[in-house]
This record gives sequence, structure tokens and C-alpha cells, in this order.
Amino acid sequence: MTILGIETSCDETAAALVRRHPDGSGLILANVILSQIKDHAPYGGVVPEIAARAHASHLDRLIKTALAEARLTLDDIDGVAATAGPGLIGGLLVGLTTAKALALAKAKPLLAINHLEAHALTARLLWPLDFPYLLLLISGGHTQIQIVEGVGRYRRIGTTIDDALGEAFDKTAKLLGLSYPGGPQVEALALKGDAGRFDFPRPLRGRQGCNFSFSGLKTAVRETVEALGRLSPADKADICAGFEAAIADVMRDRLSRALKQFKATFADVRQPVLVVAGGVAANRRLKSTFETLCARHGFSLIIPPAHLCTDNAAMVAWAGAERLALGLTDPLDAQARARWPLDPEAKRMTGAGVKA
Repeated sequence: MTILGIETSCDETAAALVRRHPDGSGLILANVILSQIKDHAPYGGVVPEIAARAHASHLDRLIKTALAEARLTLDDIDGVAATAGPGLIGGLLVGLTTAKALALAKAKPLLAINHLEAHALTARLLWPLDFPYLLLLISGGHTQIQIVEGVGRYRRIGTTIDDALGEAFDKTAKLLGLSYPGGPQVEALALKGDAGRFDFPRPLRGRQGCNFSFSGLKTAVRETVEALGRLSPADKADICAGFEAAIADVMRDRLSRALKQFKATFADVRQPVLVVAGGVAANRRLKSTFETLCARHGFSLIIPPAHLCTDNAAMVAWAGAERLALGLTDPLDAQARARWPLDPEAKRMTGAGVKA
């Protein structure tokens, strides 16, 4: 089956065509992404109204471009998938409404996709991966550890109780006066810095469970910046290196507990797999940490390529194909949701900025 995917949950406007073969393997026919970074850079972060207007201006053209690249027409597709949440509600409405219109006009099934599920299933588009597996989702707005038991079946065993990891990177960058988006800037400077100069805290390290906390680390960075006053290039590099080292230690501790819990729960899984998804998965220091952990605990590690870890429509189309293969479709009155947890039974956290 061939699915058209649409992604408009934040500041990327994207359209893609993905094919799912009868054996469950996948193929990306087209994957078109328009970044809005230049539109939001002057404000140091995503402005929801600007994002929604950009989606409305460019989405139709991107869909046409994706169809042309795949050498298909709307008559050739088997369904239309669009991100319905979580995300910025204005942008979600643009993409979901467009998908509804196309589905209605062409009498195709509509697939209203959870953005987090799209991240969770991306690895199955690229590799032969059976359920269950462990997922670490680290994006701009989410930091979660989920056990993926099947399409639509998720069990959250860890989440942030305050800021998401990507937000911590971006806020640190902003404190240092770095350009938006901040995560890649922090990573680049960290390579030049002395990680031992500043002793930043490692929140929740050694505590029970698999939850995360990053607000205290962010506060420590702010206090360091204020104490130093005018920052030299070396100061900024050392702060970035110390910050990244603290993050790596926290991730090592929290994820070790999750790996042990997964193996204890699924002792019959001969080769357990950890999938890392989301934009922060591209960080090289963290990737090295994950590789070492997986080798120590007997896990295989899967990290999709960077262009499929950040927001894109191929993952949305694939999630739609996975759902349609099971006969799961959505009505034309499906609603956009700013908040949409993968595991609705998990306890909701109440910290500032939490989207878990």
C-alpha cells in the first residue's frame, strides 16, 4: 500500500509518499521537508502563529512536489496520513484539515497520526524489527522511555518531570547567546571545551525509576553564566562541554535502569533492541553513550538517520501504513490534539513545560 503523509506539528512543513510491502518492509518514495528556521530565528524560538501561516502557505506545493518526485497522483495512493497531535494546535489544524479534504475528495481512508507514534515506528520502516522493543524518545518537546509492544500499544516507564532534553539544550544555548536552533551549537562548542572545569549537577542520578529532570541543570548553567559575567569563547565552550557531560551521565544512569527493566520483563526476547528517536538522537556524545550502554547490557542499538529523527512526513506516512495494514482508520471528524500521550494510562506529570 502507498500512503501520503503530512507533517505540520511544529516548524517543519513536510509531505512524503511511503510504500509498505506485504512482508512489512517499507520504501520511501518521496520525502519533502521545508524548514522554517529562518522565520523563527529572530525570535529565538518557534512562534506558533508564524508556523501555522507558513504551513498554510507552503503545504499544497510540497504535496504536489512529493507526488511528482514519486511519479504518482492522488488516485494512486491508498490512504492519507497526517499528524493530529501532539503539537502546536494551529499547525496541526492546517495539516489535518488538508488531509481530510484530500481523503474526502478522493474517497481514501484518513489516518490521524500521533506524532510520537510516528517517531516510535520509524525504525520499522528501515529495518526488520519485531515487537517488543525499547524506545528512547528525545526530541525538542519530549523525553520519554517507552516499551513498544505493538502498533498503538505503548507502556511508558520513564519521562521528564520538568523540561525535555531538547529544551534544556536550547535554553542553555540561549543563555550563552548562541543562535537558534541551539542544540547543534552547544554540541559544536562542547567539542572545543573542558568538560571538567564546571561541576554541573546530575539530576536524579542514582534515584529509583527511569524518570528524568533537567531544570536543575539548566538553573546551574544560568547561575554559572551570571557569575562569570562577560563570557569569553573559552568560557562558552567549557560550559557547553560540562553541560553535555552532565547530560551524558544522567542518560547513562536512567537508561541503564530501563535496559535492565526491559530484560527482566521480556526475558524471552533473545536479542533486545533499543531504538533512539527524535532530533537530539543526532548528538554524537550521546550516541557514543548509547552504544557503550547497549554493548554492556546486550542490546542492539538502532538510531534512524538524522533526517528521519527530526520532524518529517515519511515517518507519519509509515505510521499510517502500519495502522492501515491492521485495518485502523479514522473518521473525518477526527480532532487535532495539542496533548496526546502515547500511553494514556501513564501518570501525568505536572512540572513546568512537561508534555508527557
